Amino acid sequence: MPFLFALFQTTSVRIAVRAEVVIVCSLGILALVVLSAMSWSAGVMAWLVLLAYVTLRPPNERSGLDISKPGAMRTDFREAERQALVTAIPDPAWTLDRSGLVRQANAPARGIFASLRTGIHVSSVVRSPELIEAIERAFSTGAIQQAMLHERVPIERRLAVTVAPLPTAEGQDRVPALLITLRDLTEQDRLAQMRADFVANASHELRTPLASLRGFVETLQGPARNDAVARERFLGIMSKQAERMTRLIDDLLSLSRIEMRQHLAPATTVDLVEIAQLSVQALEPQASTAKSELRFTADEAKLLVRGDRDELLQVLQNLIQNAIKYGREGGHVDVRIKRREAVAGKPSRIEITVGDDGPGIAAEHIPRLTERFYRVNAPESRDKGGTGLGLAIVKHIVSRHAGELLITSKVGQGSTFTVVFDELAAVNKK
Repeated sequence: MPFLFALFQTTSVRIAVRAEVVIVCSLGILALVVLSAMSWSAGVMAWLVLLAYVTLRPPNERSGLDISKPGAMRTDFREAERQALVTAIPDPAWTLDRSGLVRQANAPARGIFASLRTGIHVSSVVRSPELIEAIERAFSTGAIQQAMLHERVPIERRLAVTVAPLPTAEGQDRVPALLITLRDLTEQDRLAQMRADFVANASHELRTPLASLRGFVETLQGPARNDAVARERFLGIMSKQAERMTRLIDDLLSLSRIEMRQHLAPATTVDLVEIAQLSVQALEPQASTAKSELRFTADEAKLLVRGDRDELLQVLQNLIQNAIKYGREGGHVDVRIKRREAVAGKPSRIEITVGDDGPGIAAEHIPRLTERFYRVNAPESRDKGGTGLGLAIVKHIVSRHAGELLITSKVGQGSTFTVVFDELAAVNKK
């Protein structure tokens, strides 16, 4: 079977090389048959003889088409095959020849290394001693090598590098070329760090109220067993700590559910004006307790979006609750909903703003406000019942709805949180 395959491959290449001769002679034989100067059987026999002649005739020296010897055509075929191989690899990849020059490179590799181009030496692309040593070992031993590459410019990356010798020609002992592939571990490392931070933060947030509860239980079972006044006070504190843990667990479950559905676009139609009105009405008692004035305005009676009703209610309630908690005592919280008209090719959108006249937020904190468990003032947030997850939940819900979350604030003047969604009519036109 290997012999037959090699024979077929050789025959195919030789016929392809002499395609012009085959075509011209075949047309001549066909013309003779059509003009009745030759019978069909004689024509078929003549065509078979032609194929045998073209296949078996040794190539002449002037044609330069001897495929049994390595030459320019065979080299071109090999280069094309390697370029196709490198291009098909989804990860960054390139090849090196024996002298260390880059021969082929795909787009992902050029995206990581701006200086990567055909014909330059590998030392001009990367200066990692570990990678250079792996390349030298691969050339000398012919074995696959592994290395780690740490890039810090233009951005910090950690890359796992595989250096693999390419197949050699028959009878050739030295490694003629290497295939270098990279796997970017930066995102994997970031996610692992996020998971570790999340577990650590969640454990800390739960450990504090649990330790408090255990301490009060031990006190009530011991020294304060018969102290009615202490028992009443401790039970009140224990109730608040239990509520704090309940809020944290509820927010963790809510965030988990939202992340699981992050890739699923909402399919129902909801009225944002109605949702905003319900949120304001539900939180008016809380605003009254905090001595804040809760004001609501809407430019239109109905503004429709494609969304999840419960999740959008959660967005509005989280933003309004934050404005009440962290706003100025005796101040006001403004909730406004309006339409942004279509401009410059962009669709019409619906904008909801929640603003307060509180102490405001320093500029350095604003980019991190939507991080899990991030707080501008942790003790104050815990005292006011915050879990550090509210804005993270808001961000994920807004992202699922293909919206935007904008935060502006000035110290001493208050903060404004804005969410923007495509209007349903605009969505239907897309």
